[in-house]
Amino acid sequence: MEVRRTVPVKLDVADSDADLLRETIRQFLDAANYVVDAAYDGEWVETRKSVLHDETYSEVRDRTALHSNHVQSARDRAVDALKSVVAKWSKGRYSALPAFTTPFVEYNQRNATFHEDSVSLATVEGRITAEYVLPDEDRDTPHSRYLFNDEYETTGATLHYRNGEFSLHVRTKADVDTPDRPENGTVLGVDLGIENIAVTSTGTFWTGDELDHWRTEYAERRRSLQECGTRWAHENVQSVGHTETGRFEQYLHRVANELVAEAVENGCSYIAFEQLTDIRERMPRARQFHEWAFNRLFGYVSYKAEAHGISVRQVNPAYTSQRCSTCGFTVDANRDRESFACQSCGYENHADYNAAKNIGLKLLRSQTGTEGGAPVGVRLNSGMLNTSGLTSAPTGSV
Repeated sequence: MEVRRTVPVKLDVADSDADLLRETIRQFLDAANYVVDAAYDGEWVETRKSVLHDETYSEVRDRTALHSNHVQSARDRAVDALKSVVAKWSKGRYSALPAFTTPFVEYNQRNATFHEDSVSLATVEGRITAEYVLPDEDRDTPHSRYLFNDEYETTGATLHYRNGEFSLHVRTKADVDTPDRPENGTVLGVDLGIENIAVTSTGTFWTGDELDHWRTEYAERRRSLQECGTRWAHENVQSVGHTETGRFEQYLHRVANELVAEAVENGCSYIAFEQLTDIRERMPRARQFHEWAFNRLFGYVSYKAEAHGISVRQVNPAYTSQRCSTCGFTVDANRDRESFACQSCGYENHADYNAAKNIGLKLLRSQTGTEGGAPVGVRLNSGMLNTSGLTSAPTGSV
């Protein structure tokens, strides 16, 4: 099984080299934006890399001093962003053409050389060498597990410039033994929401209050800085944005770790999420921030669960909020905000918990038995739920 991991590493960069890196980033962003402009003719967006290569490669080489691989990476980044926009347009959703402003530049094995304690990076004026700023050697960190592990191969990196500092997000991969899949075939259902960012079929809740509080706090801070109108304020707005994103990501990593631990503790073979496509349309109160958070959480859970042999799936979310997980009766009146009360059998519980069970049941009904056998039940806080809505006592290692 191929495993890929990304390790962030801070860099110690000399002042003169920092100027070269900043100029390389500026020209890289200019190249990506040039490709975006060339791809759009006012009616049609070209997303074929081969076509855009022919149309833009020579021009970008003439207008920049970038390494040839930087030019190709800028084109690839532009194409990926354009494809995302086109996908939204095809569903009738509004999306502006991408504009690259966040300071970053891509590196691969041709324009970067990765050493044990430093990295050599191509710039618009030759190469520079930057030392790694590393944690203590005796600590268990991503650096020791992946970056300095002989089993992992370094495949490339993204250089970021934030708050006056450079960091390198190094990409690694390795072929590892496939973990043994839990054999009991149980599913952990996960419902995503606004008040509770995640709720499992075992009855564990992760509140969204902390995220909403931070989002409000940072929004007020940005608004106050924007009212100043000075260059200092503008730079600090960007700094606040980076700090905000880092804090959110740290929280989502924690939720993902605890969610995967919940699946492991209950011997689950699968974790079921609702499909994230068009989630803002299905959740009227959800904003772009929530869509971003849900996608990040799903991504974190996916790769963390993989290490334990647990498969992560998405299911059609239709009616999971209105359906009774006990008797199957489905009607809008069953749910009233956070409360669920079945109008047929009288079952009552928290609406998000009921939805989490239904999401797990959706996976049970959709699986055909491949890849380690079909799931047989949804794990609850006590026992399991099968496709008939019947519960059974816990078995096996639970």
